[in-house]
Amino acid sequence: MDNKKPNLDPRLVLLSPEDNCLVACTPLAAGTTVQLEEAGVTLARDIGMGHKLARRDLNAGEKVIKYGAVIGSLNGAVRAGEHIHTHNLSSDYTPTYTLDEGHTYVGH
Repeated sequence: MDNKKPNLDPRLVLLSPEDNCLVACTPLAAGTTVQLEEAGVTLARDIGMGHKLARRDLNAGEKVIKYGAVIGSLNGAVRAGEHIHTHNLSSDYTPTYTLDEGHTYVGH
């Protein structure tokens, strides 16, 4: 078993080794470069503190794993370092609601 810790930016947290998302420990501004294990990635949009970003490139329909558990499925492909949130992630278990006018249900 390889116990080597991944080479991650200190502003990001990997909650469980099998997770395919990382959590921002601090707000990260668009244009910021963060280290994602093998390479640096420049963020295309702001990532709020506590929000998720892709640990690697993920495909549409792929399950997002956080804390070692599936939290939902992606509505579209997401590149490494991109924001994962209600705009591109649907819960597999409960409806996802949004406060945007005209959009009340985005779940299954």
